Amino acid sequence: MVTAKRLADIGYRAFSASMMLLTAYGGYLCTMRGIRYWEKQKQLKLAAKNQDPEIMKD
Repeated sequence: MVTAKRLADIGYRAFSASMMLLTAYGGYLCTMRGIRYWEKQKQLKLAAKNQDPEIMKD
């Protein structure tokens, strides 16, 4: 038979584990968004650098 204290400990551990997983997943999402942003900026700079000056006069 499970006591109330034991049940509370199991619930606390399950909740803590789920919060750790959510934190890790959130960190992953933020990192991936940062990488995509960085790559996009790099592509934009390269595209601006390779533009023809004749086009920019218009």
